[in-house]
Amino acid sequence: MDMVSQALQLAKKPHIIIATPGRLVDHLENMKGFNLKAIKYLVMDEADRILNMDFEVELDKILKVLPRERRTFLFSATMTKKVKKLQRASLKDPVKVEVSNKYQTVEQLQQYYIFIPVKFKDVYLVHIINELAGNSFMIFCSTCANTVRTALMLRALGLAAIPLHGQMSQNKRLAALNKFKAKNRSILISTDVASRGLDIPHVDVVLNFDIPTHSKDYIHRVGRTARAGRSGKAVTFVTQYDVELYQRIEHLLGKQLPLYPCEEDEVMALQERVSEAQRTAKLELKDLEESKGSRKGKFKKGGDDFDDSEQFTGARKRMKPQGGGGGNKNWKKAKRK
Repeated sequence: MDMVSQALQLAKKPHIIIATPGRLVDHLENMKGFNLKAIKYLVMDEADRILNMDFEVELDKILKVLPRERRTFLFSATMTKKVKKLQRASLKDPVKVEVSNKYQTVEQLQQYYIFIPVKFKDVYLVHIINELAGNSFMIFCSTCANTVRTALMLRALGLAAIPLHGQMSQNKRLAALNKFKAKNRSILISTDVASRGLDIPHVDVVLNFDIPTHSKDYIHRVGRTARAGRSGKAVTFVTQYDVELYQRIEHLLGKQLPLYPCEEDEVMALQERVSEAQRTAKLELKDLEESKGSRKGKFKKGGDDFDDSEQFTGARKRMKPQGGGGGNKNWKKAKRK
């Protein structure tokens, strides 16, 4: 977000500042007259992540300029046990309040796993979305590229999907989120950028399309559904390469999850349509990269072009030339437009 407009807001001496560590440090270092000497309360949300090594430099700078006499609150669904990390938040006589002492998911959440060969992952994904049609979905992928590819593939099948990942600009992220919140899109495909802190009450189903590498992230991901007393479903896709990661999740939860029931014949009936959608997505992804042409690296300059990518019907035209040999002309015409 724009630093100048933020600086103007900070100059009005607000009572509450909500910030990411990096941006707070930027303002502390670059803005005259801005300090945190009067702070009475320091709250760290998702404290286990903030006390992680990723934010070490920024956090140390912030803690140095805060008054000693203050109250510090740490919140998270998965708290770290490492005392050293907690000491970095310089806690004095801390009191621990916990709802339960083991990592838990809510009772209203129905959790399943599905064990499948990696090459049929997309087919099973489409089958589950069709089977649970009418619900709103959050699908978690491990990479930015995979969120875009999956969104394009589902869109080629006529499903209203939208990607959300860390290489989109802030405006594009907000636009994607708002479309999903307003129920204009029923499927949000995201990286772990959306696994914590998002409160979207109408999420009915969470699909872990790519299994999380850290088991604690599983708890945060599935926490996007079954919020505040509602019910919800979570299905985790386990391929032959994910067995160990999945066993860690079960170990963390302290229970075995049931298998999601699927009729293999019904799933495989979709294979041809899904293969065609995969080809379409591949071509459209290529078009996206070519349209950025002069920019270096596939996803370097951010997914500004990968926001909703709904203008991309180009590849579909190319795959189905219209009438005789005129397809190529149509394609060239479309490209010129």
